[in-house]
Amino acid sequence: MNEKTKDFLFYSMLTSALFLSIMNISKAKADQPHTAIVKEHFKTVINSSPYQVEVCRNEHVSGDKTGDTLKGAIIGGIIGNNVTKNVENGGAVGALLGGMLGHSNSNTQSSTQTICSRETRYKETEHTVYSHSTINFTYNGKTYTLTFKK
Repeated sequence: MNEKTKDFLFYSMLTSALFLSIMNISKAKADQPHTAIVKEHFKTVINSSPYQVEVCRNEHVSGDKTGDTLKGAIIGGIIGNNVTKNVENGGAVGALLGGMLGHSNSNTQSSTQTICSRETRYKETEHTVYSHSTINFTYNGKTYTLTFKK
């Protein structure tokens, strides 16, 4: 059933109920008051909107000695191959010793660096919006409540 049909049926029933209560057709007392109170109800909705910020932090970074170790290994391998031409694996031994010397003689130090990254945050805003309405009426001593949207 579509929304227009539901609304039509609801308002037809509401009109009929009010008409019957006003006219005192069925077992109503002649001195009974007929009042209807309509009340609107609201609710709070929170809208969340994303936005980007750049956040920077100071972080401790250890000194990277990899470059100095590789340079020492390459130079040591070349020297080891040339000096020990008749020795098996002379280049490998030279590379190993050169890498160890390059690492131990490196003057790279740890430091503090500023590292930045982008973060998504959300701004929330509250809005009060219409939710629904109710109508209260009393008929033959019994109170009725109907809920509807206008």
